[in-house]
Amino acid sequence: MDVRMIDLAPAFQPLLNALWYLIPLVVVVHLIKSPWFKGKVGEFLVNLSARLFLDKSRYHLIKNVTLPTEDGTTQIDHVLVSEFGVFVVETKNMKGWIFGSPHQRFWTQKIFRSSHKFQNPMHQNYKHVKTLQALLGLGDHQLHSVVVFVGDSTFKTSMPDNVTQGFGYVRYIKSKQERVLSPQEVIEVCNKVSSGRLKPSFATDHAHARYVSGLVAERHSDARSSGPSGFPFKVLLFPVFLIGAGAIMLNAYSNFASKAMELNVLKKSPLQPASAPAPEVAPPVAQPQANTRTVSSETTPRIERHRTNQPPSELFLARQECNSLIAAALGNQDARLLRDRDKACARYKSLRGDM
Repeated sequence: MDVRMIDLAPAFQPLLNALWYLIPLVVVVHLIKSPWFKGKVGEFLVNLSARLFLDKSRYHLIKNVTLPTEDGTTQIDHVLVSEFGVFVVETKNMKGWIFGSPHQRFWTQKIFRSSHKFQNPMHQNYKHVKTLQALLGLGDHQLHSVVVFVGDSTFKTSMPDNVTQGFGYVRYIKSKQERVLSPQEVIEVCNKVSSGRLKPSFATDHAHARYVSGLVAERHSDARSSGPSGFPFKVLLFPVFLIGAGAIMLNAYSNFASKAMELNVLKKSPLQPASAPAPEVAPPVAQPQANTRTVSSETTPRIERHRTNQPPSELFLARQECNSLIAAALGNQDARLLRDRDKACARYKSLRGDM
């Protein structure tokens, strides 16, 4: 029996041609929306504005400074060293309304009806300042904490001067005109930061990210134990999402399978006559030669009328059976049906005198 594998490539090819571009698009959108990408964009904007609007000979920029601490590591986005002090800059790339005060542990970001709490960046930067102060051995008046928000955000509560938006942090830095470090001390501070920081690398960033993830998980665990949680809602939402995705995939697979079967049948139909005997229309049953030679043309119509009243001959029935099985076998690979077709056609040919 000739068994052919169904080729699904023609069915899936139109889908791939139409949707191939969605794969990189989804990856890019996911990357753009990730906190990591937003943080990198914010740091780039701060770096760019510092290089454009601050004198490089007076303000020395050191970025992405990771320092060891007693319980792990701490990472400072930017350190600007000048005669007017050491500026420790914390960057936040956020949008929406921002609510908070210097003494609150968490601030709130509100986008339409959605609210999200995040750690007070002033408290976060306080740890940075103290870690850097311990490394450099400087006084409180020689270090300045600066928080800068980039992105489409709006402060809805009063903020202190060192919490700025956009290029406002440049104005704040330039507002400090009292010299608290000598040129030699500026050089020493830069050298200490360079020697005391962990080596900038992917491994360093990955280790710090794991440490921060552990802290965030611990805070979320405390929050769940102290207040209501949205877990039941997530539990209900996840099965709904799976059911919807499964229904879409099942419908798509059904359409693809139907298309594949249709293409396979169309592909195999022209080849079918080659594998099966061609339908033959049996000639009219002729009378024995002896009769046809002796019967005159005048008596032939009368004989034909008499033959139509007689039951069908065995040759006629064999021809009908052969033709019907040939038609039924078109597009059908059932072995039993093919055997019956071959037997019926062989019997018809035998009766006709071809075999």
